[in-house]
Amino acid sequence: MLNAVEEAQGGKLRAFLVVLAAIVVQVAVANRLPLPGNVTPDLVLLTVVALALFNGEMVGMVAGFCAGLATDIVPPADHALGMYALVYTLVGYACGLVSDEMERSQSLPFVAVAIGALLGNLAYAIVGMMLGDPRAAWSVVSRMLPLMVLYDLLASPFVVWAVLRLSRRTERTNTRGGLSVPGYASLGRQNR
Repeated sequence: MLNAVEEAQGGKLRAFLVVLAAIVVQVAVANRLPLPGNVTPDLVLLTVVALALFNGEMVGMVAGFCAGLATDIVPPADHALGMYALVYTLVGYACGLVSDEMERSQSLPFVAVAIGALLGNLAYAIVGMMLGDPRAAWSVVSRMLPLMVLYDLLASPFVVWAVLRLSRRTERTNTRGGLSVPGYASLGRQNR
């Protein structure tokens, strides 16, 4: 029983560290990339989606809230407090609902990440419109949303791989060190 409690606490700590790493990389690297369209991939959103897809709706919801609240207060926070917390919580919960289906299809994780990225960016725009944010005008959103989702999709394999490696949500396929990630091809060394 004590092992289960220690393992659960270790999992929470790893999820916290994964979210913290995503926020640091987002602020220090991704936000500074000179990409066309003046948008960047949302690595924190992708991290929340990945944690939710492989750990369930409760982890997705809590990770989404914590990541969103941290994103709301980390500079350069130039929006209403709580917008990211609300959006990431909803996306984390929604993506966590399909976590049981991840092992059934090779392409489902990529589709789920794409839908999660689209829903997250669209939800953020809708909340911004409701709060009267001038950057969330439909003309701006309709021009930037496809680029945001495209950049998220391009970054998603790297983020999902990193989240799985950092949270150690992998399964051993053999005794020689190969790793199998649900929904992805076998990673690591193969049996020779």
